Amino acid sequence: MTNTTPWTGDEKAILRSGLDRHRDAALWKLEGLDEEQARRRMTPSGTSPLGLVKHLAAVDYWWFCVTFGQETEPLPFVDDDPDADLRVDDGESVADVVAFYRRARAAADEVLARLPLDEVATSEDGRVVSLRWVAVHMIEETARHVGHLDILRELIDGATGDHRRFAAS
Repeated sequence: MTNTTPWTGDEKAILRSGLDRHRDAALWKLEGLDEEQARRRMTPSGTSPLGLVKHLAAVDYWWFCVTFGQETEPLPFVDDDPDADLRVDDGESVADVVAFYRRARAAADEVLARLPLDEVATSEDGRVVSLRWVAVHMIEETARHVGHLDILRELIDGATGDHRRFAAS
């Protein structure tokens, strides 16, 4: 991974860079894991590395696209199952989930590029939010789950590090 952080300048570019840094780390945490390792449930609640990446894809689509009126592919949310987007179905492979995340990122990035940061929309729960708030929220959400992924990866094979250039194993 090459660091392309804009140390000065445009707010949107800085937000996008911060988000991408953590998104890249999430995908990096899956590299080198086989299907069983990526799907392994590591906590009593059933959290797996692949499930966390699937969740990140779903929430990228949700917050950027659904909130701002852009259509998406079907999302893995179920009204009576709040954790459905964290579970990987038997028919979903690592490649499938990674492709889902890449599509979600591309769609979210299109919304971020097209709209001003001050654009507001009403989320499904009735909150009025700005695109700026959504970008910051998704940086927080993605970074939080990358921390979870870091712990899960260390438990699986001992690999550590929050980003490729800082990795140790």
